[in-house]
Amino acid sequence: MNSILIVDSGSTKTDWVWLFEGKKKKAWTTSGINPMLQNESAIVATLNEELKWNVEKNPVDLIFYYGAGVSGESQKKTLTKILKSRFGKAKIDVQSDLVAAARGLCQHGTGVVCILGTGSNSGYYDGKKIKEKVTSLGYIVGDEGGGNHMGKFVLRYYAYGTFDQELKLAFEQRYGKDVSLLLKKIYNEPFPNRYLAQFVDLLKDFRGYYMVENIIEDSLVMFFSRNVLKYRQSWTMPIHFTGSIAYEFRDVIKNLCQQYELELGKIEKSPMKGLIEYHLGK
Repeated sequence: MNSILIVDSGSTKTDWVWLFEGKKKKAWTTSGINPMLQNESAIVATLNEELKWNVEKNPVDLIFYYGAGVSGESQKKTLTKILKSRFGKAKIDVQSDLVAAARGLCQHGTGVVCILGTGSNSGYYDGKKIKEKVTSLGYIVGDEGGGNHMGKFVLRYYAYGTFDQELKLAFEQRYGKDVSLLLKKIYNEPFPNRYLAQFVDLLKDFRGYYMVENIIEDSLVMFFSRNVLKYRQSWTMPIHFTGSIAYEFRDVIKNLCQQYELELGKIEKSPMKGLIEYHLGK
């Protein structure tokens, strides 16, 4: 195949990389896509608005699409249909974001792979397939350690009057004082998980504050206890992490691995570099 398109999509953003004759020709970013939170028409509208691609000038032979919310055949069929209508004769392979993490971080090796971005996910990869995984309950019930999970902590700390004065004022300057308006955005507008994850910016900017460190560590400890420690392979194999939250708070992850006496593997902001190597056979 001379022309390959690799797509890595989360709920917040989607990375697209076009490879032609084994070389990276173009890379760009659009809004996130999640078939669990968007219907077909909403995904099509996003692509029509943000993805500027001339198929006649730049034909694509093969598309590898990896995405959040791809939990079964229904989502795969929907995304395949959308991409077919956009790219014509291209062969399309749709997989979950967890497969992207596994291939990008482990290549053909084995390991436990974890995603900590807007949401969270994990699985054991045997070098070919995801062989075991803890059930992902999504942004309402689960997503421990992810951005929207931490964002819920931030909102609770503010709304319940837990923050000290400096953090309270910082929150109000960024997000306002009207909790009812914040709740309206969460309960009545699209992508509440994406909105909640925005509160993580407060944590990033106030590292070192006791309450901030508490939120970060509590959320990640919950992820470790409900995901990482569930795999027997975690005690014998490296544990890899990818995603914006994993990369931002990699110091906390390193400390937790040391505390649990686990072997830490790679921590990458995105699996894309590894995916390119994987699909080019490097």
